[in-house]
Amino acid sequence: MENTATLIEKLVNKQTTHNQLSTAQLVEASIRRNEGQLTDKGALAVTTGKYTGRSPKDRFIVSDAKTENTVDWGEINQPIESEVFDHLFKKVVNYLDERNELFVFNGYAGADEDTRLNIRVVNEFAWHNLFAKDLFIEPDTKEEGLNIDPGFTIVSAPTFKADPEVDGTKSETFIIVNFTERIVLIGGTEYGGEMKKSIFSVMNYLLPEEDVLAMHCSANVGKDGDVALFFGLSGTGKTTLSADPTRELIGDDEHGWNKKGVFNIEGGCYAKAIDLSKEKEPEIYGAIKFGTVLENVWLDETHTPDYKNKDLTENTRAAYPLKHIENALIPSKSGHAKTIIFLTADAFGVLPPISKLNKDQAMYHFLSGFTSKLAGTERGVTSPEPVFSTCFGAPFLPLHASVYANKLGELIDEHNVNVFLVNTGWTGGEYGVGERMNLKYTRSMVTEAISGNLEKGEFVTDEAFGLQIPTSVKDVPSDVLNPRDTWSDKDAYDKKANELIGSFRENFKKFGNESADFAEKGGF
Repeated sequence: MENTATLIEKLVNKQTTHNQLSTAQLVEASIRRNEGQLTDKGALAVTTGKYTGRSPKDRFIVSDAKTENTVDWGEINQPIESEVFDHLFKKVVNYLDERNELFVFNGYAGADEDTRLNIRVVNEFAWHNLFAKDLFIEPDTKEEGLNIDPGFTIVSAPTFKADPEVDGTKSETFIIVNFTERIVLIGGTEYGGEMKKSIFSVMNYLLPEEDVLAMHCSANVGKDGDVALFFGLSGTGKTTLSADPTRELIGDDEHGWNKKGVFNIEGGCYAKAIDLSKEKEPEIYGAIKFGTVLENVWLDETHTPDYKNKDLTENTRAAYPLKHIENALIPSKSGHAKTIIFLTADAFGVLPPISKLNKDQAMYHFLSGFTSKLAGTERGVTSPEPVFSTCFGAPFLPLHASVYANKLGELIDEHNVNVFLVNTGWTGGEYGVGERMNLKYTRSMVTEAISGNLEKGEFVTDEAFGLQIPTSVKDVPSDVLNPRDTWSDKDAYDKKANELIGSFRENFKKFGNESADFAEKGGF
């Protein structure tokens, strides 16, 4: 078979392939091809069909001489043979070669020029190409983009359905990363997030080779250059809390930390849109305009988005370039982090709304990556369940967790970083009994932590988790700071806290003896 580079060039140079189209051209093409429709504010609204989220069980990494001893193989990083990839890749290329039109975007992953990755995205859909243009870093000129020599290429064929018995996949859908050929092959799914997260996984493999930490976090910076990082899983407030009108946004989801400081891996944001409102999240709400892609958001007869409507999915999304945020920092890179915030939405209502972590506790909570799954979000979930995602990004970590944890520990020590655990979840009882922590209070706590004012006050030790809880925070009622005090039934609190502690301990066993030191020094 022809080599992969030759096959890709064949697609890129087709007479009907569109290279480096502008936003307006891609929106126009999407509408012409009936891929989407304009909203009242000029955003492009699309639906993604059967798949309205990622398909982690259909994600593979090619196992070969380069990866067999470096990738942390398992349920997340599933191996697939080179021969299977080669066979499927040729079928996809032939399939795309028969399409009337293709769309190609060349750009970058990584705002720091020293460690950025040149990327190419080959799409069957025009709106997918606009998504890539929004989410990755765009070249300054079309000519610059056309001359980029890609270091990694995404080939996306959403309408190509694999045959598992013939093609060696688990279903019609596949997301395959080949580090030797430097290709991401995607088929059988229209969900745009697969492209974004595939490149993030690639960066999580490549950056540690250059002694750079890749992080699943948002980041912003104050006028004095004080960078803050926000780690957290979906629904914990990562995007919301980093979008602060008093600080410049570096990025909302994916970052690297090298010898010069923190930089955004992306050129855009991919924000959850469910229940979005101008009052609660004005920066995100204002970013949804011409050039933005809205995924699976319901439109009324006037094409006005109904952000509360969950008929298509609860995982509605808005993809937009950083320049749509008024206070975005462009280029999106700054100095070293001064503050790290670990966000969790504790639906058990037992963790403090904010607590200060020492280095050992920081390592323990980073490896744990805790949040909660709520009743009603999935079939069979009738009460809150603990969710643990290593380093707050387990689905995107090709290497062993210790690689990322040890590097973060080094950076915390080197730059004397303050680390806080912030619970954006429930207070006064578990989900269904208590209430969600007031966002206004959470913003005040985060502001005080980042400013350095919080650490100047007094702290008490939480008896259940051994965490340091402030006795007072500006603009926050003191009676919400200690979670046990917010429960009317103290015995019920103690029981629920012990349940969660047991879940933490059980989860940490998966790291084995090599991480026992983290559990002993930073756990509970």
